[in-house]
Amino acid sequence: MDSTTTPRPTLRRAVGRWQLYGLSINDVIGSGIYLLPAAAAALLGPASLWGILLAGLAVSLLVLCYAQAASYFDQPGGSYLYAREAFGPFVGLEVGWMQVLTRIASAAALANGLAEAVTHFWPGAASGGARIAIVTGSLAFLVAINIIGVRAAARTGVFLAIAKVVPLLMFIAIGAAFADLSQAAVLANDIPLRDLGEAALLLLFAYAGFENLPAAAGEYRNPRRDVPFAMLSMIATVTAIYVAVQWVALGTLPGLAESQTPIADAAARFGDDWLVWVITVGAAVSILGTNSNTIMLGPRYLLAVADDGFGPKFLTRIHPRFRTPVPAILVIGVLSLLLALSGSFVQLAMLSVVARLVTYISTALAVIVLQRRHGDREQALRLPGGLLIPVAATLVAVGLLASASVENLAAGALALVAGALIYRFWRRDPD
Repeated sequence: MDSTTTPRPTLRRAVGRWQLYGLSINDVIGSGIYLLPAAAAALLGPASLWGILLAGLAVSLLVLCYAQAASYFDQPGGSYLYAREAFGPFVGLEVGWMQVLTRIASAAALANGLAEAVTHFWPGAASGGARIAIVTGSLAFLVAINIIGVRAAARTGVFLAIAKVVPLLMFIAIGAAFADLSQAAVLANDIPLRDLGEAALLLLFAYAGFENLPAAAGEYRNPRRDVPFAMLSMIATVTAIYVAVQWVALGTLPGLAESQTPIADAAARFGDDWLVWVITVGAAVSILGTNSNTIMLGPRYLLAVADDGFGPKFLTRIHPRFRTPVPAILVIGVLSLLLALSGSFVQLAMLSVVARLVTYISTALAVIVLQRRHGDREQALRLPGGLLIPVAATLVAVGLLASASVENLAAGALALVAGALIYRFWRRDPD
């Protein structure tokens, strides 16, 4: 190499184990938990308590697959990296492309969701300049934090994770004294089987987001050890919180299934006005926290794909001072803002269901291949049962895909066709 050539700046490994645990919780616990109790009760009644627990156990199979795959690599890319290594660049590109689209749509939807949540204590935010200011300001703030450095982004994500979990723990701790224990005694024959497919999608997607944590592995101190720890600790924590929230909501709010704001309505029955206010603010913070992770991890998919020669080369640039992928962060931020202000994210959001399931299936299948290739690596996680867990996880994801709507499947198919065109016509030699 020419001695005058300046080496490309590299990503900074600055995020530790407990920060990853906080980030993983921040990605999974979002605004959905504030609506989940009513939606689950409408489909499953009192059996929703056990449905949420079973969904957590089913998602644990997928989490175990991601944990094992993450224990083999210390590079960024997550699901894209696993699919590429196991099945080649075409399948990898399709998975990475779907992830990028989903992150952009999610960021746009969450920015609008934040404005909607703020209207509960600032009605003027429902429309006009105030709404635009919230959408634009929240995205600009998160983009700026991520540009400054991954350490700042991780600390912000952990702070928001704590801020969103505390109101839920208060709801559980205070409401437990008022909850009716008999609600947990539902029998299997009381479960409405006709709604199981829709309920499965609802409940399993309440745990979605865990798949994004490995995307920024290039900036974690010891990703092969710490990502599996964070993901496995997270799924245990989140399942416990979800089950406890559902139990308190079922046991304290008659007519739970009809409530538009179930946690706030339940809190109003056993707590003072201050608790309702804390819950309402917690919902807004929860949305901001999830979007913080989206803006942090989404650009890392884009960076990994661009590093392999897909898309414009400028997306591979790392800022020499901040050591962050500034162009990728800005592209995700600008596209998310345009979609958020135009409202066109609604159509793109239909990809979410299929995109996530494609990612889950590809990773579960990739683990089967990666076990043979990298199973003997130092620090590699070894799952019990050999192929049992990845096969079971694949069946879970395929079963969910079969429950998706025709509209979701059509949107996913169009996105995959677009990914194939990118692979065919927009590919350059990687550096």
